[in-house]
Amino acid sequence: MSYLISITALWAFSFSLIGVYLAGQVDSWFAAWSRVLLACCVLVPFIRPQRLNQQHKLALMSIGAIQIGLMYGFYYQSFLYLSVPEVLLFTVMTPIYITLIHDAINKTFHWRYLVVALLAVFGAVVIRYEPLDSAYWTGILLVQGANLCFATGQVWYKHLDKSLNIKHTERFAWFFIGALIISSIGLLLFGNITKLPTTVTQWSVIVYLGLIASGVGYLAWNKGATLVSVGTLAVMNNALIPAGILVNILIWNKPSEPLRLALGSAMIVLALMVDWRINQSRRV
Repeated sequence: MSYLISITALWAFSFSLIGVYLAGQVDSWFAAWSRVLLACCVLVPFIRPQRLNQQHKLALMSIGAIQIGLMYGFYYQSFLYLSVPEVLLFTVMTPIYITLIHDAINKTFHWRYLVVALLAVFGAVVIRYEPLDSAYWTGILLVQGANLCFATGQVWYKHLDKSLNIKHTERFAWFFIGALIISSIGLLLFGNITKLPTTVTQWSVIVYLGLIASGVGYLAWNKGATLVSVGTLAVMNNALIPAGILVNILIWNKPSEPLRLALGSAMIVLALMVDWRINQSRRV
């Protein structure tokens, strides 16, 4: 749980950094590719190729290709259509995707996890619900594509971890290698080299997002995902919403409604408590 809480705090800044310094200014495909490349450089020195068979290497690469490679393709494009709070809001469905994908993989259905996820979703909606017009729908669809990719990667990694007897640091480079392949294809096909970073601030943001938010962040988040229940993992995906909006308010003075933020955050905490209680009762 400590891994997920720490990375939630770390990632809370990423939404605003992208929205303020990169979106619409730096080519989104280049931003995603450079972020993955830097993250890959962080983990490659720790790789132990001989400790994994080809099937596991391919599985890790596929997870990275989906969770990061494809997800970034959708995610960065969404900032061209939506504000930072709107992107945060439309990640609200991720907990539902996590519970349903987990049950699909295990060919079962856990209604308790779905209830917990729905509670987290409702809390996030309370925080940032606003009436939508047709201009939002492209952005909404892009965020949902990102949500599905992110949810699929987390659940698949959690499932694969049971068959791997190797440290996360020694395997995770394969994750980013898979993501780098997809990001490189996206950059070659859709990238705009006339919109590269032009300021020290933009380059600094990209370096931070690549080395810290991605390189350290995804390693710790996915490791944390293997240590908690699916319900807790689902809820923690929505904990990013109040955390990200709070950063947007405190640092960039973006307007928000404190009462809705407090109520929605309380519902997300309640979802975590319900999930904890469910897991405690199952151990008895």
